[in-house]
Amino acid sequence: MLSQEEVIEVSEIGDWHITPDQQTTERMIRSLESGKVIYFPHLAFVPTKAERRFLSADCSDGKAKNVSYDPRNGSIQGTSCKGADRGDLAAMISRFAAQAKALVESLFPHYVPHLKQARTSYRPMPVEKRFASIRKDDSRLHVDAFASRPNCGMRILRVFTNINPEGDPRVWNIGENFEKFAPKYYGRIARQWPGSAWLLEHLGITKGKRSLYDHIMLELHDRAKMDDYYQQHCDKINFAFPAGSTWMMFSDRVLHAALSGQYLLEQTFNLPVSAMQDESRSPLRILEQSYQRKLA
Repeated sequence: MLSQEEVIEVSEIGDWHITPDQQTTERMIRSLESGKVIYFPHLAFVPTKAERRFLSADCSDGKAKNVSYDPRNGSIQGTSCKGADRGDLAAMISRFAAQAKALVESLFPHYVPHLKQARTSYRPMPVEKRFASIRKDDSRLHVDAFASRPNCGMRILRVFTNINPEGDPRVWNIGENFEKFAPKYYGRIARQWPGSAWLLEHLGITKGKRSLYDHIMLELHDRAKMDDYYQQHCDKINFAFPAGSTWMMFSDRVLHAALSGQYLLEQTFNLPVSAMQDESRSPLRILEQSYQRKLA
């Protein structure tokens, strides 16, 4: 039976711009790389009075899962907002992106030269009203792996903050350690057919070539979601992240499922395995050890 202490590291940090001591930095990086969720109960992103108008499901275009913002060029997608409202929503998400980046760089200076900031998302829709196929159902425990975006072993670091104005929590299930989870499905992983990675890229189905690592991770993602027995009986804890709190994790390693909540901001970063303090804890190295071969 999992305990909260096994999967969550609580931090009392309450500012996005900090100068942590060496002991704090070492504890945080050890917890993060070993597969814990780092939880900041006192770290809030506070929309301005003017920005509160965006705390509405009407901000979504009704088609995309999230409102997506690209920090590299300021573009925004997935929103119904037009004109000045669209620009102001982008500015709010951009401010969160900058604060999330400042937090990660402060806590993990070792990562800074290698860290790549990816897209930022705003999730104004209630989790409970997302209707999706089993493979796309994020209320079922899974590790992150993307069918159209191969990453060849790059780590997926994500920062989340709950900005619900009514005080409603973001409720998750958090599952067992990756080293315990992955071997359960080794015997069920379908073969990656020769030439399939080239064909998927050539047809534009994937943005880049899907490595054997990407194939295995996508299989682990899908197999876990489709396994009703596993979903019901695996080791997991239920945790409610309150409004006004923030948390982060390597989502390619931490089994997670979003059960309820509305109004969430999320920032994704990518990190090469070689930039980790202990790369043996990465899914890539764990899987390579099991398969006894290079996977990416």
